[in-house]
Amino acid sequence: MNGGVGLALAIIGCLAAVGALAVLVTVLRRGAPLAVATPRSDIDRKLTEADRARLEAEATSYAAEVRADADREAASIVSKAEAAAAETRVQAEADARIARDEARVAKDESTRLFGEMERREDRLAEREQRIEESARKAEQRASDLDARRDALDRQRADLEELSARRQAELERVAGLTADQAKAELVAVLENQAKREAAVLVRDIESEAQREGNKRARKIVTLAIQRVASEQTSESVVSVLHLPGDEMKGRIIGREGRNIRAFESVTGVNLIIDDTPEAVLLSCFDPVRREVGRLTLERLVLDGRIHPQRIEEAYERSQTEIQALCVRAGEDALIDVGITDMHPELTNLLGRLRYRTSYGQNVLKHLIESAHIAGMMGSELGLDPALMRRCTLLHDIGKALTHEVQGSHALIGAEIARKYGEPEDVVHAIEAHHNEVEVRTVEAVLTQAADAISGSRPGARRESLEAYVKRLERLEQIALAQDGVEKVFAMQAGREVRVMVKPGDVDDIQAQVIARDVAKQVEDELTYPGQIRVTVIRESRATEFAR
Repeated sequence: MNGGVGLALAIIGCLAAVGALAVLVTVLRRGAPLAVATPRSDIDRKLTEADRARLEAEATSYAAEVRADADREAASIVSKAEAAAAETRVQAEADARIARDEARVAKDESTRLFGEMERREDRLAEREQRIEESARKAEQRASDLDARRDALDRQRADLEELSARRQAELERVAGLTADQAKAELVAVLENQAKREAAVLVRDIESEAQREGNKRARKIVTLAIQRVASEQTSESVVSVLHLPGDEMKGRIIGREGRNIRAFESVTGVNLIIDDTPEAVLLSCFDPVRREVGRLTLERLVLDGRIHPQRIEEAYERSQTEIQALCVRAGEDALIDVGITDMHPELTNLLGRLRYRTSYGQNVLKHLIESAHIAGMMGSELGLDPALMRRCTLLHDIGKALTHEVQGSHALIGAEIARKYGEPEDVVHAIEAHHNEVEVRTVEAVLTQAADAISGSRPGARRESLEAYVKRLERLEQIALAQDGVEKVFAMQAGREVRVMVKPGDVDDIQAQVIARDVAKQVEDELTYPGQIRVTVIRESRATEFAR
């Protein structure tokens, strides 16, 4: 609508301009005077007739052009105004249609909402009716409950009165008050309960001990049966065989310079005696002893033995032994299934290849103990990998006992802690000889695996002197008890039989002697496995028939 009005106003303006221009042309054509500032006399003087005719012609032509342009513009404006009016009518019709649709939708929505409100009002009315009905029922029930409560109160009062009369009659007959009878009954029940509890606890403890011993024997036996280990012992002295006895003189050298140079460079004592075609190498450090043995072997094979050659062979042997230690440590890790370990710990494990304990190779002992601990851990529901790791590293400190002072268990724990081992592993290492109080199951199983590996037949050997001293001490401990007549150490010191005087020792005292001897042996002696203590009390009655 606003667009049509604007077009109409524009058309009116154009028509007014065209009219004004036509008036101007008419005036010029008729010679009418113009309202200009220049005087007529001046214009007449300046314009000739020809000029006036030319101006009139130009004005007429220009007016015709302006009128034609105005007509065309007016026609264009009229067409645009008609198109705008048509578009305005279409838009108005569309708006009216949309308004009718919206009104219809609003009417439908209002009808729906009105119906919904009516349904809600019906439901509310029904709910109010049900609530009123429930309230009436609740009031009726409350009145019934009040009546029943009154009846129960009357019955309770009657029962209390009857109970009081009965209790008074019982007290008169029994001669005891209620509190006294209650205390006596409680005392009787308490004694009976204590007796039954003691019997039950004893049975439970006995059953638990039998079951625990049975399961422990099963686990240990299964672990031992599944491990196949060598039954050989190693010597702490290395023997090098020579191609001939004349090689001993070359090893000694002129005035003993070669043997002195060898012992100075390697730190190994070289023993040359009457043993045919053999020399002995002795050293407290097993790795150094192995380096010395390999050095002497190279020198013997080469045949050139002099101080400079000894130094060269020693350096080459030292490098080779270091590589062998690393390789031995890696092989041990692969054998027990461990893949992540600090390289320095791997190197120390490899050095234990040349370390022995009572003739048992320490590295083989660690591998064997790791397998045993892993099997026992699997039976008990623990992590086998953690158990193998704890047991494989429990003697790692023996690789440095020649360099660091202290117990190998504490040294090994410090090394493991230094190179980032878990705290459970560190504790198992430091507690496997009870130098630290045992706090975890892993530490207990580490001790058990260590004892199993060290106590199996053929694993370790003792010196004759230590063996004899242990047997003598066993007999001394048993003989120190009162009433002991004879003591016999049997089965290589694994059983002690104690003969007591039957007149001085009874059966109960015999059990006490067995327990005291076993406890003192545990506290004083170090031995593999276990020692059985048997106390024998024999009574004989002899008569002669004549």
